[in-house]
Amino acid sequence: MNNPLLANSTLPMFSQIKPEHVVPAIDQLLTEARSSVEQHLQATQHYTWKNLIEPLEDVDDKLNKAWSPVSHMNSVVNSDELRDAYNACLPKLSAYSTEMGQNEALFKAYRFIAESDEFATLDTAQQKIIRNALRDFKLSGIDLDNEKKQRYKEISQELSALASNYEENLLDSTNAWNKIIRDEQDLAGLPESALAQAKQTAESHNESGWMITLQFPSYISVMTYADNRELRREHYEAFATRASDLGPHAEQWDNSENLEKILALRHEKARLLGFNNYAELSLATKMAEKPDDVTAFLEDLTDRSWRHARKDLAELREFAKQHYGINDLQSWDMAYFSEKMRQHFYQLSQEEVKTYFPITRVLPGLFAIVEKLYGLQITEISDFDSWHPDVRFFQIHDQTGSLRGQFYLDLYARAKKRGGAWMDDCISRKKFDDTIQTPVAYLTCNFTPPTGDTPALLTHDEVTTLFHEFGHGLHHMLTQVDHLGVSGINGVEWDAVELPSQFMENWCWEQEALALMSGHYQTDEKLPDALFDKMIAAKNFQAGMIMVRQLEFSLFDFRIHRDYDPGQGGRIYEILEQVREQVAVVRPPKFNRFAHSFSHIFAGGYAAGYYSYKWAEVLSSDAFSLFEEKGIFDQETGKAFLTSILEKGGSQNAMELFIKFRGRKPTIDALLRHNGIAA
Repeated sequence: MNNPLLANSTLPMFSQIKPEHVVPAIDQLLTEARSSVEQHLQATQHYTWKNLIEPLEDVDDKLNKAWSPVSHMNSVVNSDELRDAYNACLPKLSAYSTEMGQNEALFKAYRFIAESDEFATLDTAQQKIIRNALRDFKLSGIDLDNEKKQRYKEISQELSALASNYEENLLDSTNAWNKIIRDEQDLAGLPESALAQAKQTAESHNESGWMITLQFPSYISVMTYADNRELRREHYEAFATRASDLGPHAEQWDNSENLEKILALRHEKARLLGFNNYAELSLATKMAEKPDDVTAFLEDLTDRSWRHARKDLAELREFAKQHYGINDLQSWDMAYFSEKMRQHFYQLSQEEVKTYFPITRVLPGLFAIVEKLYGLQITEISDFDSWHPDVRFFQIHDQTGSLRGQFYLDLYARAKKRGGAWMDDCISRKKFDDTIQTPVAYLTCNFTPPTGDTPALLTHDEVTTLFHEFGHGLHHMLTQVDHLGVSGINGVEWDAVELPSQFMENWCWEQEALALMSGHYQTDEKLPDALFDKMIAAKNFQAGMIMVRQLEFSLFDFRIHRDYDPGQGGRIYEILEQVREQVAVVRPPKFNRFAHSFSHIFAGGYAAGYYSYKWAEVLSSDAFSLFEEKGIFDQETGKAFLTSILEKGGSQNAMELFIKFRGRKPTIDALLRHNGIAA
């Protein structure tokens, strides 16, 4: 059959990819990959970069380019048939990956190159790839006996299946709940834009009235604006119990067993490899050296922000009591009264702010900012193959006119699309003979879609999210490294991977930058100075509470992996309670099942690594402080960030690259200052 996943097309042929193409394509590519590895290992005894590593990178690249669109479509246009095909391939890919990681002959061949005279003649990126590979062989169990190797392989396959099932439960339980509202009074307080969206959602389901759902834009508008406290409570409970043993769909898509199994298997894998726990294994590929360094960092931040957070909460309670007679502030009241308090003290309404950030201004503004910083030109391409009508496609050229990268942009929330925002790689940069393979990225968000003739209006938080994901995209697309293993985000230590993304967020708070990306959606009037002043005044509103919430997630993630005891099981909510005792100021209700939907750590790459967000914030705040000194569009500083960080990918250690840019090691001061917390 003509299989679009096997066609040698420059970009994926999304509209032609059908679920029935997936398994045959992956089977064929895995068969070819195995035979290619074998062939190159047997062709010689004298291994070199050219006769071994380069052809194997070609094999990996081919496999990645077929799997990437499948995995992506499974996240953004999910269907039962695609899901089945995707899940059928996970154990095959996991088995192949483990086989390669445990291939003695391949390990010896890499070691041969590392110990040969040729090694000294290789460039930095090539040497880093070989060193990373030797480390990864050990992390794949190369030193284990046959029985343990087999067990390692089984664990890897099972973990891959469990993560997929966890994500599916979350998607299904999110899609399963909705509520039809017949009387508009029940939605009193919701802004026009949220009401229009709820009406549009109802119409798309052939219903009259308004429909609210657990898609994030719908959920957050109810939690922030609905005057009806009982409606907020009901909506909160449905959201907080997704994929769990409680709530409106109790036990239907319950992740409880997945959580336990995932933690148990991760721990077993770590022990097999000679680590005390999974937290230690996780740090083997990160900047942090040992678990104590991570907990010390998080606890230090807790000490500095805890009092600030207590004060934030006390002020919110006092406000709700004094102005609204609420004496028992609950979790479903937090966003609502915080918004009322923000409006009261800063006269700042998020709804008003939104009117100045239509996507039609924000996107060109974002592009103008990266043009000023890095000399890039971004142009939209209208003729391309896509997975959904909402998707857009762009190219990035540098000052010399060279094509540096391309990206797909999928901005709006919809059913069958997983929540959150992310950047993923579609194609990675790689050199073939004399040609460069252009890197391609997916940038995915879940913003409120346009309604009628009104363009999508973004909250300032959503603007920040877009900048964040675009920062990841630039890291992937602007790389100048020609070798797959460390080009773009490949090979970057996981606790440094958030540096370019969080770094980009800083421009969302600078008036000079905001002037480029804001304008009223009806009048095009620029963001008024008075409104900007209010935004800045309110910037660190509840910064203490926001900080300790992130620290709670980070410590919880780290501790369930570090303190796992097979005799006692995951103790997930017990440990979460201990962490909350230590850092939290807001205690959610007993029915809250936060861990059941914490897909970053149970289905994403952040296990025992969620602290990376906070650590990268230290790096990004400190990096940005140089722009604060020199000017936020200082071209020399922009060029230095481009050449020291963005272009280098994973070809050098993140700390070396940071020092090269900043001239010293990172300090925590800028982070605290940006958050309004005294150093």
